[in-house]
Amino acid sequence: MKFKTTIRLCAGLLTAGALGAAPALAQEVVKIGYTGPLSGGAAQYGKNVLSGMEMAVKEVNDAGGFDVAGKKYKLELVALDDKYNPSEAATNTQRLVQQHKTPAVLTPHSGGIFAMQAINEQLKVLVLGYSSVPQITARGNKLTLRIPPEYTVYIKPFIEQTMAKFGKNVAIASADHDYGKAWVAAFKPAWEAAGGKVVAENLMSYNRATDFYSGVSRVLAAKPDLMFIGGASEPTGLVIKQARELGFKGGFMIIDQAKIDEIAKITGGLGPLEGAVGVLPVVDDQKPAAKDFVARYRKFANGRDPGTEAMFNYTAVHVTVDAMKLAGTTTDAMAIRANLDKAFKAMPPSTNPFGFTGVDDKGGTTANGRIAVVEGGKVKEIAIK
Repeated sequence: MKFKTTIRLCAGLLTAGALGAAPALAQEVVKIGYTGPLSGGAAQYGKNVLSGMEMAVKEVNDAGGFDVAGKKYKLELVALDDKYNPSEAATNTQRLVQQHKTPAVLTPHSGGIFAMQAINEQLKVLVLGYSSVPQITARGNKLTLRIPPEYTVYIKPFIEQTMAKFGKNVAIASADHDYGKAWVAAFKPAWEAAGGKVVAENLMSYNRATDFYSGVSRVLAAKPDLMFIGGASEPTGLVIKQARELGFKGGFMIIDQAKIDEIAKITGGLGPLEGAVGVLPVVDDQKPAAKDFVARYRKFANGRDPGTEAMFNYTAVHVTVDAMKLAGTTTDAMAIRANLDKAFKAMPPSTNPFGFTGVDDKGGTTANGRIAVVEGGKVKEIAIK
């Protein structure tokens, strides 16, 4: 692979130049930052995000770089591990800006985004936030892009798909991080307003725990019809696997951080997910642009399948580059942010396979959410009304 990401798992940094890539220093380079989990329970989640960014950077550089205001640039990705810790995300952002002059930093967790928003306007750095929490764009931060659609678009169809089929009693056993708590805060009143009842609630540490038997047993003692679960895909898979081993026969509502296809790798197939509802896996998206992306990603990633973490953040890098071209600058974060909507609207399907349609006035992407259910051992797309 021609492209190399600079990754540091602890404090301090190594650059591509320090590793001996001296000839590249003669070229103009724009660095995009990443801070996210690359170790711990959510490490695979963070690496999935990073892989999509890496693919986009490789494509840009393999095409000869990009032109801004008559000058040619190459792209470099500098990645730091924050272990899913908000304070470390903020510290990493400061390092990325001060040491690498990054005009944009991407992070895939809401706690990190909120911590970064406390300093990013002062640092003049664009936050690329991979989290669907509505509060990210409700704060009025002028240098933030929320990449996924708000998770609130999924709540009503989740309820419609599960309550009539399984029953009205739900147990909440999702992750205890900021994102999981925000999902629960939005889901509970909607479930109860639809006539449902929350019979148990036990948020669990998906990012640190590797055994969920005690927590799952606690909520199953309330005899729920359904479980509301989710965090990173790997621990979510363990929760489902252990719930089935404990005799649970009901359905699952899975928050959008977890992906059905990735969960199936932990549960040994789709069988244990029967009746589950979640976001549509990228590999099951039948749109031509999505199929093309899957094929290209598999070639890039040695046969691995992409999830939305890879797809969305692949697009995030490409649209940031496109916005730089439109803005005529690689350093003015405010100008780059101001051109993101125009950049999204002009993107070809090849770099925008999900089909984002733009950016709203608060800084959130606009797009149609897509969900799926597992029925008869297969993933079935459900249109959101």
